Amino acid sequence: MGSVASAAAPPPPPPVQPHMAAPPYGAGLAGILPPKPDGEEKKMEEKVDYLNLPCPVPFEEIQREALMSLKPELFEGLRFDFTKGLNQKFSLSHSVFMGFLEVLSQSTETIKVPTAHYEFGANFIDPKLILVGRVMTDGRLNARVKCDLTDDLTLKVNAQLTHEPHYSQGMFNFDYKGTDYRAQFQIGNNAFYGANYIQSVTPNLSMGTEIFWLGHQRKSGIGFASRYNSDKMVGTLQVASTGIVALSYVQKVSEKVSLASDFMYNHMSRDVTSSFGYDYMLRQCRLRGKIDSNGVVAAYLEERLNMGVNFLLSAEIDHPKKNYKFGFGMTVGE
Repeated sequence: MGSVASAAAPPPPPPVQPHMAAPPYGAGLAGILPPKPDGEEKKMEEKVDYLNLPCPVPFEEIQREALMSLKPELFEGLRFDFTKGLNQKFSLSHSVFMGFLEVLSQSTETIKVPTAHYEFGANFIDPKLILVGRVMTDGRLNARVKCDLTDDLTLKVNAQLTHEPHYSQGMFNFDYKGTDYRAQFQIGNNAFYGANYIQSVTPNLSMGTEIFWLGHQRKSGIGFASRYNSDKMVGTLQVASTGIVALSYVQKVSEKVSLASDFMYNHMSRDVTSSFGYDYMLRQCRLRGKIDSNGVVAAYLEERLNMGVNFLLSAEIDHPKKNYKFGFGMTVGE
């Protein structure tokens, strides 16, 4: 009986298997594919808000990074600048220069005339008003004014007065800054009128245009420009109806080193020039230099000797024209 009962009893249930957890990336086709990195998911989630683009740089400063490396303030001779602050807003400056002045000639040789002058300046700097004036011993007077009329509208005045006829100049600029655009209107002597506008198209790309009219010479022109910038590079393109095509590129190698290059083509004169430059920031000095397609090599060194004391060295060598310029100077005061 025992054997019959055991035979009639149902077989024991199979042992319970451990529960298999579902894959973290789900079932189906998603379960076959590997999981995506977190960084890639964030990039996909980020969307460009075209209604909240950054404000671009001013139109006239579209090449400012390239100009810092390719157009240093070179000089020839001796230069000394001293600035004394009287209070937090007002300061006086004294400048002495002794060197040479180049005179244009019909021959290929460069004619240099010795010159020297003293310059006295006064500066007033306020958060909403900046006044800068310079008077030289040769009778020239330079003045600059920058006034913030509102939070978005700024007035700029540049004037240069001289005793020589037809050489005095004056310019009024009205700059308006929007959320993602800038506009400027210019009025100057000799019946000069100009306007420019630049707009951010993407977070990295901005495009703009400019027009001008020079009444005394009956000349007008229009130009277009674009600028692309990122954390590591800046590239610009400018085209004008005057026949000028200009390109520039700046690559930021590190926090202290940047490389720059530019290319310019003049359709009217068929001239083509290009240059390559560098900007090297050290702990106590800054070194900038360039070499261009005409064989001109230049370098500019600013060394910080002490707080508010800088030593300057400038050199420019033009072997084809046998024109060599060397200068040294010092600036005291901030």
